[in-house]
Amino acid sequence: MDLMTNRPGLSIQPYRAALDELRMERAFSRIADSDLRQGNLIRLLKNSRENYPAWLDAIRSARAVIHFENFIIADDETGRRFAEALMERARAGVKVRVLYDWLGSSFRALPAFWRRLREAGVEARVFNPPRLTDPFWIRRNHRKLITVDGRIGFVSGLCISDSWEGGKDGEPWRDTGIALEGPLVADLDAAFAESWALAGMRAIPKSELAHAEAIPPAGNMAARLISGEPGMFRTYRVDQFIAATAQRNLWLTDAYFVATTSYVQALGEAARDGVDVRLLVPGSNDLLMLQPIARAGYRSLIEAGIRVFEWNGSMLHAKTAVVDGRWARVGSTNLNFASWATNWELDVIVEDAGFAEAMEAMYLEDLANATEIVPGWQSRRKRARNMRSKRGHRFKRGGVRRLAAGALALSSSIGKAMGSRSLTATETSSIAIIGFGLLALAAIITVFPVLIISPVVIGLIWFALALLIRAFRIKRRVRLRRRKMAIRRRLTRIKAQAPGGK
Repeated sequence: MDLMTNRPGLSIQPYRAALDELRMERAFSRIADSDLRQGNLIRLLKNSRENYPAWLDAIRSARAVIHFENFIIADDETGRRFAEALMERARAGVKVRVLYDWLGSSFRALPAFWRRLREAGVEARVFNPPRLTDPFWIRRNHRKLITVDGRIGFVSGLCISDSWEGGKDGEPWRDTGIALEGPLVADLDAAFAESWALAGMRAIPKSELAHAEAIPPAGNMAARLISGEPGMFRTYRVDQFIAATAQRNLWLTDAYFVATTSYVQALGEAARDGVDVRLLVPGSNDLLMLQPIARAGYRSLIEAGIRVFEWNGSMLHAKTAVVDGRWARVGSTNLNFASWATNWELDVIVEDAGFAEAMEAMYLEDLANATEIVPGWQSRRKRARNMRSKRGHRFKRGGVRRLAAGALALSSSIGKAMGSRSLTATETSSIAIIGFGLLALAAIITVFPVLIISPVVIGLIWFALALLIRAFRIKRRVRLRRRKMAIRRRLTRIKAQAPGGK
């Protein structure tokens, strides 16, 4: 007999499960600062060969408005192909808005490129160029977003450049994106409108933006948009939450992994609790100085039970996660402080078992072209100790199962002889590179101290002038406000003294 209902044979377990699910959803919404949208159709797109054609087809089908936002838009064969498609639609009367980041695009596309777009009718804005009044210009718009007519949208890690098509070496960069239809497109439009307003004085009229309530369902997939902004840490909170709640597996792909200590600890705790945590990172990086720094951090990951793989292709640029066959994340946010804390980023979290299954299959395909970094015997012994979870020995609610899962993950990672590389060899070369780099830096500072002092002095002067200008503007606004209030009071007195009080 059920104690809550006094009815025999009725279990409250389904109700408890539903309540737990509701609490989980509410917690996720609060952490992400984002609503879950139902009724979407979302397709997984791999590399430029699937993303670029889908983007161009959508652009060429536009009838009313195109919103195009990207960190890098280069004046090369790929960039000119997109420029022609955008200009053709603008000449046809479609409202085309293009937002590009100053740091990402200005040196890859000179003013003549943007002038040609504007002359064709495209509204093109640059995001956060250097200003005397804004010393925080290092905050970048790293988003990759397209919406067309409020009916279809794209979010990805891909920029507009020949590098993603193959470039000089002929091998395209590995990257991931999604195409989506349904109510979530309205959230993409809203995110673009916020970035657009930050880049100029004139905001987008609300009548030109899609509204979720007006978009009919296109499928049965649930998803939410995570809009990363400087200082908000939305995606960081989500990544921490996912690491804390993962039960079976947490598979990550990242291009520029330099995570915070707290996030590495969260991943390590999940691994020690029996979760299969894997990290796929580039084997060769387009940011050459970042590679040895990332490799120097492998030891703490591997000793915590996290399996680390290096991609064997040209450049791995994807930023994805798949968790427990339930959640998947695709977007622009890297697992580092700059993406979490200082950039404008955009990611979509899809809550659909079919989509997560496709993400897992794609991840396993990627691992077939990757090398696992395996620990030496000393690291294996330390890792074995770490895998004894603090919670596992209590044998409560699946403790034995989690210990077994952890042991299986450990044995599978250290038992490979093919397709693996020693952590010690990888770490040694990285530490040596960092050491030589520091010696070279010390020599440069000794011989040319002005090279170090000058940027610091310039930065201090810039910051000081920005503060003084801001103080002057605030004081001027206060003065104008007081003047307006004085004029308003004077007019009120004049009206009161006039015959009849009018």
